[in-house]
Amino acid sequence: MRAAGEHVVSFGAGEPNFPTPPAVVEAAQRACADPAMHKYTPTAGLPALRAAICAATARDSGLALVPDQVLVTNGAKHAVYTALVTLLDPGDEVLIPAPYWTTYPESVRLARGTPITVPTSPAERFLVSVEALEAARTPRTRALVFNSPCNPTGSVYPPDQVAAIGRWAADHDLWVLSDEIYEHLVFGDAVQSSMPVVVPELADRAIVINGVAKTYAMTGWRVGWLAAPSDVAAAAVNLQSQITSNISNVAQCAALAALTGDLSAAHEMRGAFDRRRLAMTARLNAIDGVSCVVPDGAFYCFPDVAALLGRSLAGRTSATTAALAEHLLETALVAVVPGEAFGAPGYLRLSCAISDDELDEGLSRLAKFAADG
Repeated sequence: MRAAGEHVVSFGAGEPNFPTPPAVVEAAQRACADPAMHKYTPTAGLPALRAAICAATARDSGLALVPDQVLVTNGAKHAVYTALVTLLDPGDEVLIPAPYWTTYPESVRLARGTPITVPTSPAERFLVSVEALEAARTPRTRALVFNSPCNPTGSVYPPDQVAAIGRWAADHDLWVLSDEIYEHLVFGDAVQSSMPVVVPELADRAIVINGVAKTYAMTGWRVGWLAAPSDVAAAAVNLQSQITSNISNVAQCAALAALTGDLSAAHEMRGAFDRRRLAMTARLNAIDGVSCVVPDGAFYCFPDVAALLGRSLAGRTSATTAALAEHLLETALVAVVPGEAFGAPGYLRLSCAISDDELDEGLSRLAKFAADG
């Protein structure tokens, strides 16, 4: 539609609307001219980058790592897949609180495991409880996927709840895959906690996923990593050696510059996302039939729009949020992601990572659409 000249306001993309910091780009340019970067390098990642990941992890979350525990991957999504294929046997069950990032259950299935959805609700601020996890656990349960701050809800688990879930997992000898890609994007009084830090006894059964995409506006550079016990990391390296060999050296050099630089760009982005998430939440809650919990992290709002289903809007009714999202795009030129993608029909995900002008225009169109009944 944009290629045809339509002015579509897109709330869909899960990526910052900021450029990659100049120092990071300059490091990649230097790497392009370095003949050493034209060759194969270790599958696990450039030694300097793995060391920098250890240092940045200790700085940011307090988790102590050594380079042998780190595998550099083609983005955090690749890290999730690699971790699950490394861990799971056919039929193993993996608990996934919902709403969830769309990749989690599909990666479990690709690893021949069985994803088990554990629902949450807005009344719980979309935070899963130990009781709900225990009710879903069976003898086949192998792992829990844990994401805080969460995509798509923006929920951030308080430290005491992280500790309770971690102790529960440790008591039942479960693995925890902790996706911490949004660790620097927390707002207000929310605190990001790394589960193996608050529950040290879980450290030998935890795999932490992270990357440079969200913190440094580097989604297209495709550099993520997993940090795991050394034996698991070694197995994951063996797996990756047969799939990709090393990740792009130029992108790794860019990631090294990001991790060894300061966090000023991340702080600037966080300030913008903080302002936008509050403005977006207020505007959404002012629309009749829409209800939105204020997100504490990441850069998404996840409004409940179930009251709009079945209502005649712009001459048409929609029975599902997937149909509603399609109608909204066709009628109001606003793109959103329907909740079905996240295991949460009745909701829409809207990214705050767009310009202030586009955010204002898109929400105005959405309000007009919802009122046109």
